[in-house]
Amino acid sequence: MPRIVGVDVPNDKPLWVALTYIHGVGKHIADVIIKEAKVDREMRANKLTEDEVSRIAQIIQNNHVVEGQLRRRVAQNIGRLRDIRCYRGVRHQRGLPVRGQMTQSNARTRKGKKKTVAGKRSVKEMR
Repeated sequence: MPRIVGVDVPNDKPLWVALTYIHGVGKHIADVIIKEAKVDREMRANKLTEDEVSRIAQIIQNNHVVEGQLRRRVAQNIGRLRDIRCYRGVRHQRGLPVRGQMTQSNARTRKGKKKTVAGKRSVKEMR
């Protein structure tokens, strides 16, 4: 497994797919990196030479924000939103959807597993 910017990319996948295993590199960015490095996009990652691996790693480090640096930047942005107490920051704090989605019947991914709340009892049941 070639190691590029601290990530082991899979051997058996085409290079453009293997590069997407790096946090912050999607399909488009992978294609841009491959064109700049002048490498065949369908080549398997285990067929890369040391020179090609170092060229790809150099391009990623110089031109793109990836992995830990990207995660840190996203966390800082969310922290800033929380600090200024804007609507998006409050939604992040409460663990609710941030981008305007409905929450009455959906949003289970953000809200977590259902927490059943006891319903109101009628006056007849209390007697």
